[in-house]
Amino acid sequence: MKARVTKDSEPCPECGRPIARGPGADRHHWLPKSRGGRASGAIHVVCHRKLHSVFTPKALASDYGTPEAVRAHPEIAKFIRWVRRKPPEYVDRHDKPKK
Repeated sequence: MKARVTKDSEPCPECGRPIARGPGADRHHWLPKSRGGRASGAIHVVCHRKLHSVFTPKALASDYGTPEAVRAHPEIAKFIRWVRRKPPEYVDRHDKPKK
């Protein structure tokens, strides 16, 4: 089970929107646990999902281990422009592709 953020916290390091309590909040390891990371921080679920859909754990560990580096990626920059129009508690429902 994923650890959820239980109180209002700092703005999301990816999109800059406030992080509200509830199911729209999650935790992210900037250095992946599989690469020895222990520290984690609050992030929106939709932002967290986008990070892991774009980057592999290896890429996160080597090149995209900071919010600044992530925001500089063109696909993430496009995503941020889109998600900033959504309310802080927004959770995107991704449908699995049909085979």
